[in-house]
Amino acid sequence: MSGIKDEIILRGLKENNLKNVDLNIPKEKIIVFTGISGSGKSSVVFDTLATESRRQMTLNYPHYLRYQMPRYERPHADLMQNLSPVVVVEQRPAGGNSRSTVGTYMDIDPLIRLLFSRIGNPPIGSATEFSSQSSFGRCPQCGGYGEVITPDINKLVDFDKSLREYAVRFKPLSPSGWQGHWMMTCGLFDPDKPLKDYPEETLHLFLYGPREGERAYAPFHTKNGPHNAEWDGLLPRFTRVYINRDISKLKQISQEDVLAVSSHSLCPLCFGSGLNPKVLECKINGLNIAEYDQLELPELLGELKKIKDPMGESIAKQAIPYVTQLVDMGLGYLSLSRKMGTLSGGEAQRVKIARHLGSSLNNITYIFDEPSAGLHPEEVNMLIQMLKRIKDQHNTVIVIEHNLSVVKVADEIIEMGPGAGVNGGEVVYQGKIEGLKNTPTAKALNRKLKINKHPRTIKNYFAIRRASNNNLKSVNIDIPKNVLVSVCGVSGSGKSSLLLEAFTQKYPSITVGQGGIGISSRSTMATYMGIMDDIRAIISKATGQPPGLFSFNSFGACPVCKGKGVLTPEVAFADPVTIPCEACGGTRYSDEALSYRYEDKNIVEILDLTIDESIDYFKSPKILKRVNMLKEVGLGYLTLGQTTSSLSGGETQRLKLASHLQNEGQIYLLDEPSLGLHAEDVEKLLDVFQTLVNRGNSVIIIEHNLDFIAASDWIIEMGPGGGRQGGQIIFEGTPEEMLNAETLTAKWLKDGVRKDLI
Repeated sequence: MSGIKDEIILRGLKENNLKNVDLNIPKEKIIVFTGISGSGKSSVVFDTLATESRRQMTLNYPHYLRYQMPRYERPHADLMQNLSPVVVVEQRPAGGNSRSTVGTYMDIDPLIRLLFSRIGNPPIGSATEFSSQSSFGRCPQCGGYGEVITPDINKLVDFDKSLREYAVRFKPLSPSGWQGHWMMTCGLFDPDKPLKDYPEETLHLFLYGPREGERAYAPFHTKNGPHNAEWDGLLPRFTRVYINRDISKLKQISQEDVLAVSSHSLCPLCFGSGLNPKVLECKINGLNIAEYDQLELPELLGELKKIKDPMGESIAKQAIPYVTQLVDMGLGYLSLSRKMGTLSGGEAQRVKIARHLGSSLNNITYIFDEPSAGLHPEEVNMLIQMLKRIKDQHNTVIVIEHNLSVVKVADEIIEMGPGAGVNGGEVVYQGKIEGLKNTPTAKALNRKLKINKHPRTIKNYFAIRRASNNNLKSVNIDIPKNVLVSVCGVSGSGKSSLLLEAFTQKYPSITVGQGGIGISSRSTMATYMGIMDDIRAIISKATGQPPGLFSFNSFGACPVCKGKGVLTPEVAFADPVTIPCEACGGTRYSDEALSYRYEDKNIVEILDLTIDESIDYFKSPKILKRVNMLKEVGLGYLTLGQTTSSLSGGETQRLKLASHLQNEGQIYLLDEPSLGLHAEDVEKLLDVFQTLVNRGNSVIIIEHNLDFIAASDWIIEMGPGGGRQGGQIIFEGTPEEMLNAETLTAKWLKDGVRKDLI
């Protein structure tokens, strides 16, 4: 029996674009899935292997528990055998509310609170009282948020407009809401007069309410007649209803909406810690708990190791491994107080990895989605050692990755392809790196690094002066206009602080970040690019039918599935089952909608056209302009009706870029555009950037990818380290000039050139 090979067996995989794929995946190895964007990597790894493993794990729980857990539908496959429990580490932002920090996410904060409650001086009491979530621990002035939020009158009100013209810019208090309607009909204020023309006393009443000791009656008119009510003032009302209460329970408004018309400043009582000043008096070796939270992680390690009190030392020893794991992941520049929501995709993923590294479980399948994302080439080796460590603990490591350094250390490579979308979904190679030939990845491994030896002439600059956002050390820099600029440097060196904060505060830019674009199953390529209405209008004009008939969100929807295309029968405790709607065959449309045609195609056949095909089909200049943008960023293989929720990370990034391509004379700011892109896709995107610059735009990218950096006209490197060791400009110049520099990026650029010369 010992001769039996332990491997994951997958047969007949058909999720998304997979074409009946068969795979045997060896266990206790590092398996790298690669291939161009949209080739089917995620369909195998996430939508099939991970989903089925999770589904089977939940089957071990009693029915009443399973009903409360996430429920997974069985993937489309003939056979899935020998799966082991999975730990999935994706690039999605780590969950949690606005108060979630690195310390809370890593479960280090409870240990630090326990430490202070046991050995802090003067003693306070229980560990819970060191939290801004507790009634004693929270700052009485800011409620534990660390910031004082007040309505900003100039953001909230446009004094040049009347109430009817939406002078109040906050939707619930505008004419579209009942409160705005009340302001216009209560008789106290002229709804058609600009606020600037109100008498001083009336304006004061409107903004601040009646003066002390006075009352202002303002009847609220309903269909049943007037109701007595009192006017309390716009700013007091806004503060009471939207700042001094938990608005998460309100459906029509979010915290972001409130902050958009507010100003927030550091709380003067707790200095941003969110803690009661009495809590801050308690110290260990001269530091209070807020100061502990602000320390960079290596400094925190030093403080924890200084503790000699027997009880304190035992608690510190429990926290030290967690902190060490974060430092080992190259995140030493973070602090426990760093908000999880402010981390880049790559940083968030490494925090997740560090959280799992402490596990002593084995025979687990670890799945990583591009773990090299956000890593400087200098930091990738650290990642590789971590993957090997997990494997050595008798685990299987499956990685979706384009970084060639990671591909090279794989025990086995599985390349999907040959193309993307409908042209992908097949295994084009499985085996060791030595046998990889004539595939996109094989070509990428042999591709030469092309140094731009003829950079564009620089004539003008964007000036940034004394930038001190986050870790920036009063940075002065001139960033060239109308060329391709790469800003590089190790993680935490200040790239995002310089560009996404200091730069955008002064120069409005078209920013294409790492965030998603929504996950609605009803959002398609055509709707995202703003041409769905035009397509419906064309069919409507040709057939004489209303445009709504050609929408599955309107009265063109199939009456049985209501435009979803699928039915999910209620199956009580069993796993969910999604079946295609028999009435419409999964098309989402009613028979009547499908009976009308334009240029010999009905609405479904039109939405089944690929971007490439639609260029020959449509004559509308607007539609042709938009679909050509998609073709320009290499998405010609996708269909007009493809849902945006089904796109890969690389496809999403290019779709976001395509939606902005019509602009000229603009500043394009891109945060790691290489994310999720195979080397073959990188070349396509580089061509797009060069075209943008040739049209008179400025393109500035935050990037680690050496192909992008080498092709730039100008390079700016931040550093020399991360966190407090960063925040400075350590290089400015052309790619050729960087070959003579002594920075970390220069080291890898030289290394890439040397390999080309061998």
